[in-house]
Amino acid sequence: MTALSSLWHTMKSQFPGIKQNLWVEKNTLKQSTELNTTSDRKFPKERNEHAFAPFVRILGKGKKGSRSLSREEARTAMGMILDGQVLDLQLGAFLMLLRVKEESPEELAGFVEAAQARFQTPNVEFDIDWSSYAGKKRHPPWFLLSAVLLAQNGIRIFMHGAEGHTQGRLYTREVAQAFQLPIAQTWEDVTPDKRFIYMPLDVFSARLHEIIQMRSILGLRSPVHSMARLLNPLNAPLVVQGIFHPPYSPIHQQSAALLKYPQALVIKGEGGEFERNPDIDCQVRYVKNGEIKEEVWPKLFARRHVKPEQLSIDHMRAVWEGHAEDEYAEAAIISTTAVVLSHHRDALQTDEASALAKSWWQKRDREIALSSI
Repeated sequence: MTALSSLWHTMKSQFPGIKQNLWVEKNTLKQSTELNTTSDRKFPKERNEHAFAPFVRILGKGKKGSRSLSREEARTAMGMILDGQVLDLQLGAFLMLLRVKEESPEELAGFVEAAQARFQTPNVEFDIDWSSYAGKKRHPPWFLLSAVLLAQNGIRIFMHGAEGHTQGRLYTREVAQAFQLPIAQTWEDVTPDKRFIYMPLDVFSARLHEIIQMRSILGLRSPVHSMARLLNPLNAPLVVQGIFHPPYSPIHQQSAALLKYPQALVIKGEGGEFERNPDIDCQVRYVKNGEIKEEVWPKLFARRHVKPEQLSIDHMRAVWEGHAEDEYAEAAIISTTAVVLSHHRDALQTDEASALAKSWWQKRDREIALSSI
């Protein structure tokens, strides 16, 4: 037995998975070679390199050599990621280079288009696409009761989100389960009779969900947290997004315009969700028929409210049923509802939307099982 053969047998005995891992790498590189034959003309690469390498190089070539991806490049790169044609090492480098640079509207639009091209959605119409990817840690998710209030009054809402990526937060899915709100396990659950339904991201894009969960590994959020808010899988005419960091607001707004969404709203929502904080001014950036605009809703209280000691689903239920009074909660629910109403279909003036939202809240069916919407 040669020295090389002896070394190989020793490695196989000590590392049983090495043969399988090498097989995976070999076949991944084989797939890369096959992809290269079709993409060389569009995305030039160096000899014998992986097909995804040019996209990493574009982002990481240094201060003077790097640049943002074009929309087409972003669409192709995300398509490869979603189709499992990228190594984990490449994915981590790609995501973190984007995080440091901060994604551009063109990149986000391309990413979303790649994801949308792979969705297999039913032909069901909803009025509003409502994303929920942050989770709450300071205040309960009052926005969920805003959605219920809108649904009770005939406005159909498709809500989607993810959970578990950040510790110490209360996520929409947990509250929806407690209130017995409809939660879709497949697209077959999304039917025309539903006025509200929540679908976890892992149901309609397991790969994107997997990448979001990498936050605990990479230590940072990734561009998928941003693109997920723009996915609008059912092509609703109004897309509402809450973000936490204000500099991202115009990026989301411009991305929605590039995606040609008829209407889109972006606010710095409480905790990063689409929920108005009534203690502060609320800047609403929006897109309407291709035009990019903004407006400011003034704060409703002179002094800030003290955040609760804990987030209680039971307290949320008590507020809805009228068994507990909570000035902040009611203001958050009504004003979030009003912001949506002011841009839904035949837009209302802010004072008209606020009055209608308050009227709906006062007349809400407090006894109705929330699952019946």
